Amino acid sequence: MILARIVGTVVSTRKDPRLEGKTLLIVKPISPEGQDEAGYLIAVDAVGAGYRETVLVVSGSSARMAAECKERPVDAAIIGIVDTVKLDEAHEGELAASKNK
Repeated sequence: MILARIVGTVVSTRKDPRLEGKTLLIVKPISPEGQDEAGYLIAVDAVGAGYRETVLVVSGSSARMAAECKERPVDAAIIGIVDTVKLDEAHEGELAASKNK
C-alpha cells in the first residue's frame, strides 16, 4: 500500500468503456509525516476521496481486487481515506533524528 495525497484530477472523454463513470485522480506519494515523495500516480477512486485528502493506494493485482475495480483495466486504486498516521515511539524518534541532520 502507498500513502498518498490527492493533488489533481484527470478528465478523459475517450477511454475503455469499463472505466466509464469512474473518477481518475492524480496522487502524490507521501511519507508518514506528510512530506512529498518522488513521482505521481493516476488512480481510480473507489471510496469518494476529495482534493488534498490523504489516501491509501494499492497497485497491480491488488488494485483490480477492489470492489469498484473488478474486471476493469486498473493499475492503481484508492481504497481508503486516512484520518491519522501514528508511528510507534521508536520510529517517531527515528524521524525526529533524520529531520535534525
